[in-house]
Amino acid sequence: MRPSCTELERRIQRLYEIMKNCTLCPRNCKVNRFVSKNGACKTGARLIVSSFGPHFGEESFLVGNNGSGTIFFTNCNLNCVFCQNWEISQMGVGEEIDVEELSKIMLKLQRMGCENINLVSPTHQVPMIVDAVSRAWQKGLKLPIVYNCGGYESIETLKLLEGIVDIYMPDFKYGDDEKALRYSKVSNYTSVAKRALEEMYRQVGPLKIENGVATRGVFVRHLIMPNDASSSEKVLQLIVSVSSDIPVNIMTQYYPTFKAHHYVELNRRITREEFIKVVEKAKALGLKIVS
Repeated sequence: MRPSCTELERRIQRLYEIMKNCTLCPRNCKVNRFVSKNGACKTGARLIVSSFGPHFGEESFLVGNNGSGTIFFTNCNLNCVFCQNWEISQMGVGEEIDVEELSKIMLKLQRMGCENINLVSPTHQVPMIVDAVSRAWQKGLKLPIVYNCGGYESIETLKLLEGIVDIYMPDFKYGDDEKALRYSKVSNYTSVAKRALEEMYRQVGPLKIENGVATRGVFVRHLIMPNDASSSEKVLQLIVSVSSDIPVNIMTQYYPTFKAHHYVELNRRITREEFIKVVEKAKALGLKIVS
């Protein structure tokens, strides 16, 4: 159920208030984003968008017939050394826009026939995004809202998204905290990501697909990395510990980019044997594999 106008306004105010001593994500930088960009995400109080448009490279149940209406937000609360979109996530490539312009982008994607509004790397810009969604709803936005994130999420922020986000699509990157610290520069990733997944599942439940298109629910993406740098088996076990009804997309498109060449264990693509091992483990655990 969508929050009432009064409740939605309360949440927007609360989210903007959090930005004054920012704890929107578990890094808890406590930077006043209205006066500084010195937090881990290097983002102030303005929206920064890299690009938007229908995207046909997502999962089939997000793409449907007319594409997923993706909006790529600049910067990120993670610092992955292997990020394939590093120009956007780490180098800040994008354009500052205001909240009203973002609401117009959402409505434009709807007019283009997109199946959903796919918010890519939204975590650090949630207050402005929710403000824009509220305005777009008032002007006729009907599409499901997809929260496409890295899995490193604050429970308080997620609770403020309840009834706003229809589909949660987190990465579950690591099953080992030391590897998360080494490759993405974050602490306590596994416990944080598990708790976040639990909250997402509580809000929206299992993935629901109608006429080939997702309408609600949660599913997880997991990128296999060479030399088991992501501890994939542990990731799958953590997902199952939340619910075996959560589908997983086991992704194979890793390639060494950005700073990955500095890490000998990351400096190659994965093998077929590495892929088969992870898929077989997922099946053994009773997980549904989607793509």
